Amino acid sequence: MKFPAYPKYKPSGVEWLGDVPEHWEVKRGRFVMQVNPCRGNAAELDPDDEVSFVPMEAVGVLGGLNLEQTKSISEIGPGYTEFQNGDVVVAKITPCFENGKGALAADLINGVAFGTTELHVLRAASALDSRFLFFITISSSYRKTGEAEMYGAGGQKRVPPEFNKDFRTPLPPIAEQQTIADFLGQETARLDTLVAKRQALIKKLKEKRTVLISRTVTCGLNPEAKLKPSGIEWLGDIPAHWERLPFTKYIVDKADYRGKTPEKVTDGIFLVTAKNVRMGFIDYESSQEFVRPEDYDEIMRRGLPRRGDVLFTTEAPLGNVALVDREDIALAQRIIRFRMMPSRFSSKFTLYAMMSDSFQGQLERLSTGSTAEGLKASKLFSIWLVAPPIPEQIAITKFLDRETSKIDQMAEKVELAIARLQEYRTALITAAVTGKIDVTGQPGNKSK
Repeated sequence: MKFPAYPKYKPSGVEWLGDVPEHWEVKRGRFVMQVNPCRGNAAELDPDDEVSFVPMEAVGVLGGLNLEQTKSISEIGPGYTEFQNGDVVVAKITPCFENGKGALAADLINGVAFGTTELHVLRAASALDSRFLFFITISSSYRKTGEAEMYGAGGQKRVPPEFNKDFRTPLPPIAEQQTIADFLGQETARLDTLVAKRQALIKKLKEKRTVLISRTVTCGLNPEAKLKPSGIEWLGDIPAHWERLPFTKYIVDKADYRGKTPEKVTDGIFLVTAKNVRMGFIDYESSQEFVRPEDYDEIMRRGLPRRGDVLFTTEAPLGNVALVDREDIALAQRIIRFRMMPSRFSSKFTLYAMMSDSFQGQLERLSTGSTAEGLKASKLFSIWLVAPPIPEQIAITKFLDRETSKIDQMAEKVELAIARLQEYRTALITAAVTGKIDVTGQPGNKSK
């Protein structure tokens, strides 16, 4: 959808903002909002009154607060950030700020919330509509400008409060702000609905993939094959010529890389952590950590990996598996590396078998831990796999490679569509709140 520009523009005097509509103003944040105000409505509440409690994980990306948690005023200790209905909260620490964590507070218990100290609270003055302010804070212009102002080192970089106080805020007349906010609220809701539908489709594709793998590694490719009881109640019957084998009996090499991980550096040998081991592959892109070459021998003294070895995460997350596809890597804690007896298990079949519901279900029954599920290496002796002859394993892996690839390609297309919708959402918000497009004449909006 294309939107018109405003009839006339003028220089804003701000490099990143460029020209703005002729009738707009541009003011520093300190003149149109309070930044981290000292007092709120909590002072009027009794000690037994309930309020919303908002840790960082309850703050949405590009909007929304999870308000399931509550506490009484008497339970709130010092050091929490207070805010109230109508306030805009913005995560100030990396990477939450860059990722767009922030929200417009609404429907708070007793109109008040206390949250993480890693939030800035912005309270709009009379010249600034709070919804318009919220859309400014999730615009790419605001986030990119704020990112350049962050200070600190590594994961402790933060946006200072002075950034918000000095931020050059585009300021249409208040009625126009409300009209823009109405439009963006309707349009982002429509886009979010489209994204949610596509995310539901991806979930179904992943479920289909898991079902396909689980059925094939436990039932095989021949629907007419004779069956026999597996001897495991939750598994049921298996092809008569298959075997039920103890998982660890056919491991010819195993290494558990427990121990202190040496200091991480910005370059060196790639360190594969539990976060890198996804279900079926090693993700080298999303989380990159390195160790010094001189520390490699100490890390890998328990055994060097070979291509085709199976990696298994024992915690955070539990049960993710992948094949080693390069040997110039170091392995971190919470990873166990297996090398299977090739005469009994092919590496790829083992990978698929460990991804199946039958294997993952055994892990769940054996895992411990209340906050983060984990599994002791000693408990692996209790796990079983079913094994067809090697030629049949190879045929199964070829089939699953082909069929899962089709599903993965469909999921990638849907993920690309989601990314494009999200990019459009951000671009639309940024263009509207900076005056690059005029959305006030859109159907359903109030006339200018």
